[in-house]
Amino acid sequence: MQSELVYAADGSVSGIRQAWAFDDMYSAFATQGLKAKKPGTFTRDELAPLATENVSSLKEFDYFTFAKFDGNKVLFGDPVDYWAEYKNSILTLHFTLPVKQPFKARAVELEIYDPTYFVDFGFAKTDPLVLKNAPADCQLTVKKPTEEEADTRIRSLGEAAFVSGDTNYGAMFANKVWVKCP
Repeated sequence: MQSELVYAADGSVSGIRQAWAFDDMYSAFATQGLKAKKPGTFTRDELAPLATENVSSLKEFDYFTFAKFDGNKVLFGDPVDYWAEYKNSILTLHFTLPVKQPFKARAVELEIYDPTYFVDFGFAKTDPLVLKNAPADCQLTVKKPTEEEADTRIRSLGEAAFVSGDTNYGAMFANKVWVKCP
């Protein structure tokens, strides 16, 4: 995934723009049976119903996006500007989550993860998060759990972690972003 923290002209955070590239298995499954004018390729219009279905189904999971501004939980509105693309057999969902109450923040914490850990999210190797129109001197830090950290956390969970439906174990494996602005 690649994300963009979007700032308004006044320096307030206005939303998060996401681009989630699915693995080849889900990409094949999701596009199976879709009608295309040219076999193996899909236009944005041909993928529009799939994009709508994807963003609609993500609502009940809060779009797997959790944020705090200056320690306060952020509430997001419904996605806007959503669309899907299909390149090299990979389906990518693009969408923007607008912040319900944009405001200036000195500290932003952002995590994108599935609380049940059913869906495994990983940031892109290059430019995993970009600050779009951020105030000068904002500092960005991205922390991805190492394989060793993930293995240690998995071993510490125990069987109950995998049979209970009401969990937040995915937070232990979340990719985390911190933005500090003066």
